[in-house]
Amino acid sequence: MAEKILLIEDEEKLARFVEMELLYEGYAVEKAHNGRTGLELAENGGFDLIVLDIMLPGLNGMEVLRRIRRASDVPVIMLTARDTVMDKVTGLDGGADDYMTKPFEIEELLARIRRALRKKGTAARESLSALGLVLEVARHSAAVNGVPVELTKREFELLRFLLENKGIVFSRETLLDRVWDFDYAGDTNVVDVYIRYLRGKIDEVFGIKLIHTIRGVGYVIKDE
Repeated sequence: MAEKILLIEDEEKLARFVEMELLYEGYAVEKAHNGRTGLELAENGGFDLIVLDIMLPGLNGMEVLRRIRRASDVPVIMLTARDTVMDKVTGLDGGADDYMTKPFEIEELLARIRRALRKKGTAARESLSALGLVLEVARHSAAVNGVPVELTKREFELLRFLLENKGIVFSRETLLDRVWDFDYAGDTNVVDVYIRYLRGKIDEVFGIKLIHTIRGVGYVIKDE
């Protein structure tokens, strides 16, 4: 059975173009041109992935995403004409899996869709740990020495990736590619923003040094 994608985009020519490319790639596609209709379709379920524009009539994309995340962890790729770090942080913090800025190349969007669907279908390890921190992957929960730590979706995914690769130093560019799934230059400081968030919730609260900065290279978790 073909994987089913919901496309919520108010620019009808762009929506039709993306729809045709998705159909050509073998996906089943449903479209909505405003936020309220898109949300209704999303809430009915059955989609493997959602491509969601931010600037939508009726209900903006951020609110649509917020409501989707109340009940579903379906992968969501945001589309927007905005290109600032804080816009990306807002969307990713709200639960988006990836973020693309218009105009974009359709080949890149298709690649990100394939990657998001692969990640969805990959069985996760049950738990990851370091220095008293335990990440329960299936439950999407974190705790240090039994004390719960509230993490956003993006914070969780960044911490999960670093824990899965303890002892390996990753550059900001690599983390963007492997965790955020966008690999263009210019926005690597969004990684620093999330590292600060994690340190504020874990390192500073519990008095441990979990995430290390390797100056001029990147970040690593050391279990020592």
